[in-house]
Amino acid sequence: MIDTPISEAGFSGIGVGSAMNGLRPIVEYMTFNFSLVGIDQIINNAAKIRQMSGGQFNIPITFRGPTGSAGQLGATHSQAFDSWFANTPGLKVVVPSTPYDAKGLLKTAIRDDDPVIFMESEQMYGDKGEVPEDEYTLPLGKADIKREGEDVTIVSYGKIIKEAHKAAEKLAEDGISCEVIDLRTIRPMDHETIIKSVKKTNRLVVLEEAWPCGNIATEITYQVQMQAFDYLDAPIVKINTGDTPTPYSPVLLKEWLPNSDDVIKAVKKVTYKLEKA
Repeated sequence: MIDTPISEAGFSGIGVGSAMNGLRPIVEYMTFNFSLVGIDQIINNAAKIRQMSGGQFNIPITFRGPTGSAGQLGATHSQAFDSWFANTPGLKVVVPSTPYDAKGLLKTAIRDDDPVIFMESEQMYGDKGEVPEDEYTLPLGKADIKREGEDVTIVSYGKIIKEAHKAAEKLAEDGISCEVIDLRTIRPMDHETIIKSVKKTNRLVVLEEAWPCGNIATEITYQVQMQAFDYLDAPIVKINTGDTPTPYSPVLLKEWLPNSDDVIKAVKKVTYKLEKA
């Protein structure tokens, strides 16, 4: 473990160089907001060297750190860059939501011969869950159905999926059965599991902690309308953060972040059970 000076460009570059020389480095950012200082190393070097070298160099490197909002940290320390990195060919992007998934996916990421962006949440570091003592890994690119249902599919990932679970519990009391899918990996993405679920439930709500424009929810919406349009009984609804920099005020922050009430409203809308004002 090397405690470097605070230079994201520097230690990211050292990590890429060590990966080219046969090591499997793990580069940790205090937060992915700081990865912007070293993003040239991630995008232009780590993601591209394998292709640009004609396959002479693999880059088995893992970049890990917190993503998204973590309370009153202000606009420059509360951003979700999941879709930014997922937009880059050559990178794999993982966003776990449980301790079990985090350990299994991190082991897989470290052993992968390509660069992996492993995005967490400091608000989940205190979460508890069953984690086997025995060796195990989880495949990248395979979503997990956390809750089976019949009436509507809810797709989410990362810490915000907790709001989907809360909503599903409340909606069950109203007789609405929700299937909750945790993407776990957003690049590569498991479209097959999503499409299969939508063909069963005929409705889709996507919950994501990200700005509304050009995000993972948008990509999912496109893929579903391309592959399962005739199965949809209602327009797809996507739920995102407010389209502003993250507010510092706790009152505004609460309004800015999606919550279980937003999910409940969206589900009732696509099931045509939303009460009219």
